[in-house]
Formats: sequence, structure tokens, C-alpha cells
Amino acid sequence: MEAPHSSPAAETAPETAGTTVPAPAGAVPEAVTVTLTVTSPEQMQDLGRSLARVLAPGDLVMLTGELGAGKTTLTRGLGEGLGVRGAVTSPTFVIARVHPSLTGGPALVHVDAYRLGGGLDEMEDLDLDVSLPESVVVVEWGDGKVEELADDRLRVLIDRATGDTDDERREVTLVGIGARWAGLRADLA
Repeated sequence: MEAPHSSPAAETAPETAGTTVPAPAGAVPEAVTVTLTVTSPEQMQDLGRSLARVLAPGDLVMLTGELGAGKTTLTRGLGEGLGVRGAVTSPTFVIARVHPSLTGGPALVHVDAYRLGGGLDEMEDLDLDVSLPESVVVVEWGDGKVEELADDRLRVLIDRATGDTDDERREVTLVGIGARWAGLRADLA
């Protein structure tokens, strides 16, 4: 059973998963799309650890999915993979948390933009543009709010079955936008 695509961001994801998709005129030159199926929270965390291996300072990761889809679980895996300090938990009420590296790598800046209005103007108080060059910035609910921070970014769309269900399966679509992500499929192999 396929999980319904109920989030607006999921409806705009390229349908040609696993291929390079030319962008519309005036947009970033190309996007690379990889779609994966995750069947448990442990696998979601493992995916985060795998993604951490390909992340570098200056990377912007935007997470989109319904409440309970696994955005924070994925970020927890990213934090483990990056070797950062502190428990990675949802920053819903503090808006942003910085997790410094314990291994000499980039810090993880974890942002929850759910309660923020639209656009980068409201995000400016968080100084993400200052943090981005030396950190990995992960923004939950960032679509339509933080794209201007980086031409190259990784969008992670997490779809899950909605309603009264115990189904743990998630369809995770990684959309690497810009030249930085041209080798995404190979990097995850």
C-alpha cells in the first residue's frame, strides 16, 4: 500500500524518482531525486546516519512531512552521524538548537520553522546565514521559508500513511538541488 501524498510539498516533488530532472526556466539548473522506503523509526535514524556521511559545512537540509512523519528521528540520526553534542530533540518551542561537534566536524543547527510565518525575513533573527558556512543547517517545515539561504540544498520529503494506522512505513524522497548534490545517488550507495 502506497502512503498518500497529503503534504503540499510532496505533491510538488518530481515524479521521475531516481533521475536528474531539468529545472524550470529561472530556477536552479537541476535536481537529483532519490526515493527510499523506510519501515521503522530505527531505519529512519539509520538513514540520518547515512546522510551525515555526505554532509559538509554549508549544507542546508530542508525536512518536510506530516506531524509524526519522522523529521526529528531523521535529524537525530544526522546528529549521531555528525558526532555532535547533546540529545537531538524537536526544537518546536525554542525554534532552533545548536549542537556543537565533538569530533571536529561541523555543528548541527536544528531549526523548527513550523510556528514561524513565511519568508526569510522572519528567519533573520536566527542568523542562519551566519551559521550556515561552518555548520549543517537542518530546517523542519522550511519549505517557502529558507530557500534563499542556499542555491544548493537538500529537500527531504517524508510521506506516511495518515489516519488511524500503525503503519511505520515512510516514503522518503531526497531532492538534491544544485550542483552540490549532482552525485547524491552515488554518495548514498
